[in-house]
Amino acid sequence: MKIASVIVDVPTSATNQTYDYLVPEKYHEIITPGMRVTVPFGPRKIMGFVVQLKKETHLSKVKELHEVLDITPVLTEELLQLGKSVAKKTLSLYITVFQTMLPQVLKSQYTKDLVRETDEFLSPELEDLFAGRESISFEEFTASSISYYQLQKQIEAGNITIYYHVKSRITKKQLTMVQLDVSEMRAMEALEDLSKQAKKQKELIQFFIEYPEPIEQAKLIQTLGTSAQTVKTLVSKGIVKTFQQEVFRDPYKNQPIEQTEAFELTEEQAEAIKPVMASIENQEDNIFLLHGVTGSGKTEIYLQSIQHVISKGQEAIVLVPEISLTPQMVRRFKGRFGSSVAVMHSGLSAGEKYDEWRKIQQKQVQVVVGARSAIFAPFSNIGIIIIDEEHETTYKQEDQPRYHARDVAIERAVSHRCPVVLGSATPSLESYARAKKGVYKLLTLASRTNQQQMPSVEIVDMRKELHAGNRTMFSTSLMENMKACMERGEQIVLLLNRRGYSTFVMCRDCGHVSECPHCDIALTYHKNSHRLKCHYCSYEQAVPAHCPSCESDSIRYFGTGTQRVEESLAKLLPEARVIRMDVDTTRRKGSHGKLLKQFSEKKADILLGTQMIAKGLDFKDVTLVGVLSADSMLHLPDFRASERTFQLLTQVSGRAGRHELTGNVIVQTYTPEHYSVTYAAGHNFLDFYQHEMAVRKAFQYPPFVFLVLVTVSHENHARAVQVTGEIVKQLSEIVSPGTTILGPTPSTIARIKDRYRYQCMIKYKHEPDLINYLEQIQSAYADEIRKQTLQLFIDMQPYYMM
Repeated sequence: MKIASVIVDVPTSATNQTYDYLVPEKYHEIITPGMRVTVPFGPRKIMGFVVQLKKETHLSKVKELHEVLDITPVLTEELLQLGKSVAKKTLSLYITVFQTMLPQVLKSQYTKDLVRETDEFLSPELEDLFAGRESISFEEFTASSISYYQLQKQIEAGNITIYYHVKSRITKKQLTMVQLDVSEMRAMEALEDLSKQAKKQKELIQFFIEYPEPIEQAKLIQTLGTSAQTVKTLVSKGIVKTFQQEVFRDPYKNQPIEQTEAFELTEEQAEAIKPVMASIENQEDNIFLLHGVTGSGKTEIYLQSIQHVISKGQEAIVLVPEISLTPQMVRRFKGRFGSSVAVMHSGLSAGEKYDEWRKIQQKQVQVVVGARSAIFAPFSNIGIIIIDEEHETTYKQEDQPRYHARDVAIERAVSHRCPVVLGSATPSLESYARAKKGVYKLLTLASRTNQQQMPSVEIVDMRKELHAGNRTMFSTSLMENMKACMERGEQIVLLLNRRGYSTFVMCRDCGHVSECPHCDIALTYHKNSHRLKCHYCSYEQAVPAHCPSCESDSIRYFGTGTQRVEESLAKLLPEARVIRMDVDTTRRKGSHGKLLKQFSEKKADILLGTQMIAKGLDFKDVTLVGVLSADSMLHLPDFRASERTFQLLTQVSGRAGRHELTGNVIVQTYTPEHYSVTYAAGHNFLDFYQHEMAVRKAFQYPPFVFLVLVTVSHENHARAVQVTGEIVKQLSEIVSPGTTILGPTPSTIARIKDRYRYQCMIKYKHEPDLINYLEQIQSAYADEIRKQTLQLFIDMQPYYMM
């Protein structure tokens, strides 16, 4: 008897456990943990993951599992263990974590085909089954009496491949191929038999006599200047045949990528890379924090460490924030490691993501470069994990499972006995504090590789500009510098901290602000559509001509958005060619890369954008960076506001003067005396770190304590307050005396999509049983959560307090 313990795809706390199923005889030899199966669950058949195999069960009655969906497991043993651990630490469901680890395609409806990949003899039974055909449907195999084990062995040997045909729009990319269907001799005879009029057919046969290899139909038509009809005619005569061939979509295929060689390291880089190389050699799971100023050559250290790992036959995972996954970054890795790199990020179509994932699973690549979820790449012999711009908040997932990629990386590194390198010019306070305490090992790059000075930073007090009568959004200094820069043929980067046209619409007579009827938030004005939109629930309405409150027509737009800056530039600098980059202009696939390419080819003078332009960009002619509203993040109700402001200003000023030309940075602010602005202007991380640590210590915030944010959401205001109060009361009775519980208080945005939101915050230093307490609270409200009347969100290390 063989029993499979299965986690079923029913995302509720009641089913967050394993269920035992009897494995049918035909699957005995092939079934392993990590495979997906379909099982009977109540009246329906549903998908599940096999997490364990055993010989017996304590149950008296066990149903048989219905079907094994994978012949090779989609999750490795290590990923299964990791999934359980992530679920426990983030208070998530097992099934939610397992689904997060896999590409979207594997969650769709599909059929399967078996495709023959070799001319060699398979086995008498399989030869009979294929009967000379290239591919057969999986159903034909299941209807035969051939063992699954025999098929699994042929798949492992690479002689047969399983292809998934997805029933949704995500499908495999197929090319129509053409080849001769007769011998060369017979083709020559056919050539003779054709009439003089059939010129195109003759040309086509002649081509195949010279080049007998199969060719893509589109290419053939283009090469010979013929038509699909000619091919069709020859197919009907039995001279050529067409067939479908699957190709891996390569999102970077049309971009010529120059191969690069390793650079000579500077003394500082050579010192920094030494301990990393030693860790790789000795298989030690050390965590390194690589603190290097912008332009100090952190990427070269990553590339050379990876080269070392590859030469040992191992694999590497490189995480970069979504917004720095620019074609520029990808080109660096592809340039060094060519086709052994898979790239995973949100800009790829679901089909492209699936192809990249399969390259990893089938061991066709050794390096994966990707955003947060690439940390789950199905590698089995990892030699190094690198997290670039480790301070970025996008490494933390904001919905279930609320994991932080850094924590998952550290856990995987322990399993694989390999180092983790966290790199940043502005490390997060938590990471730097750990490095100072010796938990992480600190590596420092204090100077730029080209020995250039850091750019000079000028702080402009916008209050003085206003008093001097300058009502534009550009200070006199920034305007003069932009003009001078353009005269010299150099380029400019302008950063604005928000998108849209203007932040909100207000009546100047009575002060009424147009708000979303479903959320407690002002609506944002979008000029293209001349509409007000809510960025939380997508509600939108036309801009009112008169104030809904006092009927006045003094409706004015307040705040500055990227569209508005673009218009203002057009008036003040009509000769400037501007590229605007924000969420609205980069929605379409590939537009992000296209805009940056135009800028690098000097088809524009000014690159204006939101935070997405602050990171990772490297243009040799950019000598001026202007920050239009340095303090727009400073006044958010969030203890990390100063840290984020410092990081953003440092990162964006690092875009200037990265090559021969010297750089200037102009920071416009209404709070020039704020320490995060002044330290960023002086490129002074250490003083900022000490100042901010003193503030955090005084108010008891991380890294001096750990935080948990519990948010309760309900359509009934009173019930939301009541449940939050009950949670605070229950926790206060069981946590240790040194732990503080704040709340219940309304969330910063107290209502979203007609649901009221209340929260409480737990601040603790040592609370070993906290996860168990929180699990008990979750189960106490399980019924209301299942009915979806109540929503309960528990975030074990919140990055946004909103």
